[in-house]
Amino acid sequence: MPAPEAILNAVHGILTELGEPKTALHAEALKAFETGNADQLRTLAASNLDDNYCRSMGYLISAKLKPDLPTVAVVLAEAARAAADHRRDITMRTLSSVIAESLKREPVAA
Repeated sequence: MPAPEAILNAVHGILTELGEPKTALHAEALKAFETGNADQLRTLAASNLDDNYCRSMGYLISAKLKPDLPTVAVVLAEAARAAADHRRDITMRTLSSVIAESLKREPVAA
């Protein structure tokens, strides 16, 4: 099993990929993560199923608080996938706006 420091290094890398929160929901999720409030974070993730930032943070809290879990590799992998999905969501919104502006049309709201 990896050392807790190695797990926290992976957690930090995923947090870096997620970036700074851009919404009040993401700020709330980050605060819950920083304070170790796993119940609040899991509730945010469960009640915002389409939000990949919250989904990633929901996994990361388990890796942070219980790095000795036998499933920590799975938890980190899911957190990383959700972080990558979050980055994809941002890119898709950005490119949609660029194309909409180029075509002089309003993007369809998600």
